[in-house]
Amino acid sequence: MSRTERLFQLMDTMRRLPPPVTAGQLADETGVSERTLYRDIDALRGLGAVIDGAAGFGYTLIEDAHLPPLSFDDEELEALVVGLREVRAVGDPALAEAAERALARLKARLPEAQAHRLKHAVLTAHRFFPTPSPGVDASALRKACWEEKQVTFSYTDRNGAPTQRTVKPLSIVFFEQSHCLIAECQLRQAFRTFRLDRMAELEVTSQSFRPHRVRLLREALKRFEPSEQPDCDGSKVSPLRPDNSRR
Repeated sequence: MSRTERLFQLMDTMRRLPPPVTAGQLADETGVSERTLYRDIDALRGLGAVIDGAAGFGYTLIEDAHLPPLSFDDEELEALVVGLREVRAVGDPALAEAAERALARLKARLPEAQAHRLKHAVLTAHRFFPTPSPGVDASALRKACWEEKQVTFSYTDRNGAPTQRTVKPLSIVFFEQSHCLIAECQLRQAFRTFRLDRMAELEVTSQSFRPHRVRLLREALKRFEPSEQPDCDGSKVSPLRPDNSRR
């Protein structure tokens, strides 16, 4: 992690944790020593951040009053909250953490009354059944989608049959209780969906398929039956189906 990234992480941590936050808490959250933490606090202050407190007393980030606050109507705010809480509930670990940071950053830039409404929003999201953990680095897979690079991975279907796949990754979708990759599979020469928890040994190749991702994804989504949601565990068959065949 670069120093700039670490300073941004420190700012987000101070927004997220109840103030005042001790140096020990901040050091644990950001993965640095307390000595480094003190230097980072001084660096942020030097860059213009208003941070109240001192060693032994804890720190409080004072948001810049010169920046105009964000403003949303009540329905927009509820939509933002439930959306971010849904991501926190069903997202992979990196996305769930990002949603938590986004909520904290949003709260910090809202007017006081709306910040209170965000904290005590009427709508929320909760899942009683945990999402299966991805078998691969979901962040790396998302990046490969954005950069339009082919990926390879090993895949185990619902019957336990293993295969090696090379695909053009197009999108990651949450279907019912699992995250699935929509991709153009080079082995099957067709669009397929793959459960992330059944994938392993992901490798991002240097083979680019730019600028075709948007077109391919549009074509793939047209394969969905309007009245039937594809299911990544193979219990339903539709034009865009999870690849569970042994062919």
